[in-house]
Amino acid sequence: MSATAVKNLLRRAVIAGTTLAVPTLASAATPNPPAWTRPASPIHLVGPIWYVGTEGLASYLIRTRDGAILLDATMAENVPAIERNIRAVGLSLDRVRLLLVSHAHFDHAAGDAAMAHDTGARVIAGVGDVAALESGIPPGETSYGVIRFPAVKVARAVRDGERVTLGGVTLRAIATPGHTPGCTSWSARVVERGRPLTVLFPCSVSVAGNRLIGNRRYPGIVADLRASIARLAREPTNVVLPFHPEQADVRRRAAEHRLVAPALLPALMRTASTDFERELARQAKEAR
Repeated sequence: MSATAVKNLLRRAVIAGTTLAVPTLASAATPNPPAWTRPASPIHLVGPIWYVGTEGLASYLIRTRDGAILLDATMAENVPAIERNIRAVGLSLDRVRLLLVSHAHFDHAAGDAAMAHDTGARVIAGVGDVAALESGIPPGETSYGVIRFPAVKVARAVRDGERVTLGGVTLRAIATPGHTPGCTSWSARVVERGRPLTVLFPCSVSVAGNRLIGNRRYPGIVADLRASIARLAREPTNVVLPFHPEQADVRRRAAEHRLVAPALLPALMRTASTDFERELARQAKEAR
């Protein structure tokens, strides 16, 4: 992807109100974006990776010889649509062996309990979000209150650098705390038409309603967000697959065979850093 194309993509993401994050919610009663629950057909991305989520919330399926890995089950009401898409690509639900969780917020984790029940998949998540996932209570303090979700039992808690392997496919956990304490990005090496590619599934690195000043439940949030943004900016990546797909225009670019974009991740992180510092300054001013 050219530098101009990256700039245009970032401009569209800003217009849509997202920069590797959920749009800021003013309150728990704020309606969710319609695209979050709008069904979408499955689409092949690269190598063994398929998009099986809704139009506005990504769920990624990685096929292996020993079954499949699913990343994020999104919202509870989306589970039937995701399951239809899994079947549509030729897999029975019991072939989904692992369910990886990006972070413990309702729009990414509320469907985990139902998906784990329906598939029998083992749930894997970052160690810092296990308590939130198993209680159904999101971590930290926000400007929009607490949006609970169905609790789910975590079979394996991962730390930075640990690997998850199934059927010859390995994903590396990258601890990127800040958006939540256990926010976990995942990196995998795949082959597309004979070409090795590094694919990154980045966890959110935005503020998105989190309290940065005086967050008693997560006092390290500012340092964590800064460090995670800087770390992801240095992560060598060919393909970026965010969990809010519009941030990288995933579906359209997949249809056009333009997912390979090494310059995209650093550009997204520059924007995320700018947005974070601006929001930190705003909250600090309000706290005076």
